[in-house]
Amino acid sequence: MSTSTSASVAANTTTASAAPNLRWRVVDIVVAAVLGVATGLIFWAWNIIGGAWWGAADALTPGLGGIAVGIWLIGGVIGGLVIRKPGAALVVEVVAAIISMLIGNVWGVSTVLSGLVQGLGAELIFALFLYRRFGVIVAALAGIGAAVAAWIFEMFYGSSPNFLKSIEFNLIYLGTLIVSGAVLAGVVGWMLVRALAATGALSRFAAGREVRQEV
Repeated sequence: MSTSTSASVAANTTTASAAPNLRWRVVDIVVAAVLGVATGLIFWAWNIIGGAWWGAADALTPGLGGIAVGIWLIGGVIGGLVIRKPGAALVVEVVAAIISMLIGNVWGVSTVLSGLVQGLGAELIFALFLYRRFGVIVAALAGIGAAVAAWIFEMFYGSSPNFLKSIEFNLIYLGTLIVSGAVLAGVVGWMLVRALAATGALSRFAAGREVRQEV
């Protein structure tokens, strides 16, 4: 075999190995369900903690309550970072929202609608990076994507949509949502995935193998 042919074969092999496998496996489905349930329990706890934080911040300045929203956006970030397949961010966020609704909260079925929109916001970011980049910056951007989606949804949804409120409120709310999405959903979500990977629980996933290689 000539040198040029060998180089061509090697290049093709490298390209093929670099391309992510975007097909869902059985283990992906199982782990997505587990992550969704676990995140739903986090949502349930945050309904109390975050709800109190929201109320206090919003009483201080209307719109400032958005700073507490990030944890409710974390499911899509975690799902995307762990499973790394199209739809993973959406599935985990929606399952988490369903669990939160079933356990019981004040928002009822609108929780699932919010989860759907927020999951799509995070999913869009992972898709823009072609499901090839999963660092802390992409995680933060996914959190921001979920936050902006939530802002748009709340602008028009419900009996008292936010477009009826002042421009000042909506701008403050958008700003705090973006910060909270980037930090509480993005950075915290990325840190949680790395911590989980360090335990060996994600050995079947690239997220787990990457952490082991760094050690």
